[in-house]
Amino acid sequence: MPTLTHRHLSPQDTAAALPYALLAREIEALLQDPSVQVPPRIVQALQGGASLFVMPAADARVAITKLSTFTPGNAQRGLPTIQGDIVVFDVRTGQRIALVDGPTVTARRTAAVSLLAAQKLAPRTDGPLLIVGAGVQGRAHLEAFHEGQGVQEVWVASRQAATADALVRHAHGLGIKARRVDEPNAALADCPLVVTTTPAQQVVMTALPRTDAFISAVGAFTPRMVEWSAQVCQQLAQSGTLVVDTRDADHEAGDLLQAGIALPTVPSLGDVVGQTAAWQAVDQGRTQRAGPVFFKNCGWGGWDLAAARCLATAL
Repeated sequence: MPTLTHRHLSPQDTAAALPYALLAREIEALLQDPSVQVPPRIVQALQGGASLFVMPAADARVAITKLSTFTPGNAQRGLPTIQGDIVVFDVRTGQRIALVDGPTVTARRTAAVSLLAAQKLAPRTDGPLLIVGAGVQGRAHLEAFHEGQGVQEVWVASRQAATADALVRHAHGLGIKARRVDEPNAALADCPLVVTTTPAQQVVMTALPRTDAFISAVGAFTPRMVEWSAQVCQQLAQSGTLVVDTRDADHEAGDLLQAGIALPTVPSLGDVVGQTAAWQAVDQGRTQRAGPVFFKNCGWGGWDLAAARCLATAL
């Protein structure tokens, strides 16, 4: 059996060690682990509109630091918008035990968080699944919802028809019924599962989802970024159910912050998993509101720690 000591995992090795369903279960376990410590991440603005993210986290066994850059302009350069690595340490000895491909972990753990939220919160899980944004995160969410929810039909929308068509072909290769749609707001009426993974540089979603919809809004993970219109977010806050991934979303969830929503009152995924009083109070009123569930997925170093825990077990 290979040893974890000083392993440098390629993107392919990283992906193989992180099946979506397994990663979703590890994320749920992490949310109930009192040894987990995740300080606020550092976001350093860079010239040209890019950002450097520094995200440490630790539990009783493993400590990590994720270093990554987000460069929106790379989409026009033919380069990945997210790049970086995750360094994994053994807590007992302090030794570095692995260097892991950061973008692969980011894609898979983000999709696994959306998957876990859908497993806990989605009124319907049969699809079609509407994916708005056909980049790395769109592909990861397609795979995660197929593997973990059994979704068999996917609709794909993108500003670039070629990228949408490429994701449709990937879906077909997985045995999934898929097609491109050119008007994502019109498609909301037919899709009980929705994932938005756009670059979040402007409002894209302006229509209300179905009342039985589950939405994971992924693209906007800083206060300045936005995918969903303020009017839709405000309506969802009144008639639907809002859930954020962690309390870090209180100062990062661009869609909801720009809509003027008081985020400290919105339950987190940890509240849902732990069935806290904050979630139970919201859950009891869901039948009266009978609106969609809007899950804001901003990202958190704890999700990378969950991936490191899976890797430590696999290797």
